[in-house]
Amino acid sequence: MNKKTTAPVTTITRDVNQLREKTGNLYMSVAIIAKRADQIQRSLKEEIAAKLEEFASFTDSLEEITENREQIEFSRYYERMPKPAALATQEFIEDKLIFQEPTEEGTGEPSLN
Repeated sequence: MNKKTTAPVTTITRDVNQLREKTGNLYMSVAIIAKRADQIQRSLKEEIAAKLEEFASFTDSLEEITENREQIEFSRYYERMPKPAALATQEFIEDKLIFQEPTEEGTGEPSLN
């Protein structure tokens, strides 16, 4: 997830009317954002797990554990990233999400495409 984003790193106040405009329903907008945040979180988790596998040490000796500069920078990068909910909200506001509203016969939940 190395793409540039304008999502804030810290929590900010959002205008709920701006979120409601996209779907006509605030709760549907929040559900869409939550689903996207889950997708982002799963993607980040897989990316982090794959990267940490490179740093894995298969020795049991505490004497052999050393400071790994690359691993520290990797950790700092992910700590400074905006949270998945902030990324999803920014994508929603910037119309970067494609979603489908639920049908009468459907489950009643919006789906992301």
